Amino acid sequence: MIIRSLLDTDLYKFTMMQVVLHQFPQAEVAYRFKCRNKEVDLSPIADRVREEIASLTSLRFQPDELDYLRGFRFIKSDFVDLLELYRFNERFVKIESGGQIENGLSITIEGPWLHTILFEIPILEIVSEAYYQHTYPGFSLDEGRKRLADKIALFREVNDPEFKIADYGSRRRFSFAWQEEVIRSLKDHLPESFVGTSNVFFARALGLTPLGTMAHEYLQACQVVGPHLRDSQTFAFNTWAREYRGDLGIALSDVYGIAPFLRDFDLFFCKLFDGVRHDSGDPFVWGDKMIAHYEALRVDPKTKTIIFSDGLTPDLAIRLFHYFKGRIKMSFGIGTNFTNDLNLPALQNVIKMIRCNGQSVAKLSDSPEKTMDDDPMYTKYLREVFQMPEG
Repeated sequence: MIIRSLLDTDLYKFTMMQVVLHQFPQAEVAYRFKCRNKEVDLSPIADRVREEIASLTSLRFQPDELDYLRGFRFIKSDFVDLLELYRFNERFVKIESGGQIENGLSITIEGPWLHTILFEIPILEIVSEAYYQHTYPGFSLDEGRKRLADKIALFREVNDPEFKIADYGSRRRFSFAWQEEVIRSLKDHLPESFVGTSNVFFARALGLTPLGTMAHEYLQACQVVGPHLRDSQTFAFNTWAREYRGDLGIALSDVYGIAPFLRDFDLFFCKLFDGVRHDSGDPFVWGDKMIAHYEALRVDPKTKTIIFSDGLTPDLAIRLFHYFKGRIKMSFGIGTNFTNDLNLPALQNVIKMIRCNGQSVAKLSDSPEKTMDDDPMYTKYLREVFQMPEG
């Protein structure tokens, strides 16, 4: 089995799932898989993917895993009680394959949000590892280890206690074993800089801090479950604050682009949230705009944190750190470049929500290639509502 524990997922799936339990327990959603590598054919692994997804149904949260989750003050006891009963149900997943299908593999997930929200990360992990096992059997990790050592050496040269990096690489990892090796190496060789991982299983196993708050699907669903479309972003942030009462205070900025985000992220939210995560668009331009926004509202940027998580490489993270140092606090979540940099083509797979309660939802992005929707007319309407020009 590729997935051996239900904790082998990112923290933000649990934090969002708790909000769903308490705020939107009756919501119904649909997700769609997309591989952004146009030339990749995934049809040869379709049967393996089916088998691995079916095997998820045999997994349960173990008592010691549930005790671990209960140890976080922001996770409530009724939510852990739900997880104790939780099981994957493969009837919510539909898999098709063949030459007429884009990349040879179609995966859709449909059902109650509460029961489908945990599918995303394990399925992405399954597709990625199954692809590399099939396409590059017996591939040596030596090149990956060399590249990782070079990165560690580069990070050491920064030699600044304010420089913080984290692993965000579960979704596109080469394998479970390689992600574990990467995290262990970072922990051992960069004890001052490496602050944790988004993967809850590895955080628990290696004594690290699990990291994450909200993802795009949460703000997308609020386009439907909120009272008004134009107010969906503020509704999402207000609902999050009611649930967590000051914990998990990093807001996601790129569901509608930076300009609509700044219009909604007013003085109240600037003071309420600890900071903001960047996930699309030019990070230097974005960071300058965030700092200017804080300053215009007379909020000291040095008391806030910006987290960069969009396609980071070590070189880019270091350049961003030096550019913004002394102006605002920072952290860098590195994904594919940590867990799938072995001199092989890296799969760019995503699973995004496309509908909620039967209505289309979409993500608009400052990086046009990241916009994902199932209804171009709805996306056009969403751009008009949020006054975001065509990319």
